[in-house]
Amino acid sequence: MHDENRPQVHEVGVGGFTFEVTVDGPPEGRPILLLHGFPQTSWSWRHVIPPLAAAGHRVLAMDQRGYSPKASPDAVEQYRGEHLVSDVLGVLDASGIDSVDVVGHDWGAAVAWQVASRHPTRVRTLTALSVPHPGAFTEALRVDADQRRRSAYMRDFATPGFEHTLLADGAAKLRALFGHDAGVDVEHVLSRVGTAPVLRRALNWYSAQSLDRPATTPATDVPTLHVWSDQDIALGEYGARATERYVTGPYELVTLHGVSHWIPEHAPAQTAELILRHVADRER
Repeated sequence: MHDENRPQVHEVGVGGFTFEVTVDGPPEGRPILLLHGFPQTSWSWRHVIPPLAAAGHRVLAMDQRGYSPKASPDAVEQYRGEHLVSDVLGVLDASGIDSVDVVGHDWGAAVAWQVASRHPTRVRTLTALSVPHPGAFTEALRVDADQRRRSAYMRDFATPGFEHTLLADGAAKLRALFGHDAGVDVEHVLSRVGTAPVLRRALNWYSAQSLDRPATTPATDVPTLHVWSDQDIALGEYGARATERYVTGPYELVTLHGVSHWIPEHAPAQTAELILRHVADRER
């Protein structure tokens, strides 16, 4: 028997691939799309989804390319930003959604910035967790030594074969990414990306970066909330502060104190509250 009070996992066909999308909330509710980061899935939003749905929103959390088993090509070029954006637009089209409040964390935020910047008619509001506007991030890498230090790991992640290093010794290095008190369900992560072929496809997001040009991302015109946490090991303050110069629409930066990079799981209640406030403030 179908339980309308529990999230349902739908299979959504887009361009020859099939994406797994967790859906919750009333079908007629204003839609919110949640995009996860590396190396996670829609499960990372499990504590954020219920309050959004309870507030009357139709919530969709997709497992993106490389994470949905039936949407996981091997070739690095298949993970270029243009394909990741097309996946999102395809899921919206297949779901009958003209415009959406989009929320992204980590790599999901990078995709969300691209969707909002390049397809503003499809986005009502943007909430970007952790990752700054691509232009601001590129600037930070160019002028801020702290951000260059924080981002040094990305070269390793992009290197073919590094998946074996992350998975060695019981996935010690992969586990270490999450720290100790972030609230991340590490065992679930390993159940989804804990084999070398699957993890390599997730790492292809990093490998494909050299094929993209994030500095050419247009300024973002949609109402934007950027949430940065001061205990983020990967993203520094420079990019968070610089992002304001790359947003031409209404913009707010919120800093979470004492919160790690893994915002949706370390501070889920606060995350949901911020999303709901941002969406409510920008009814249009």
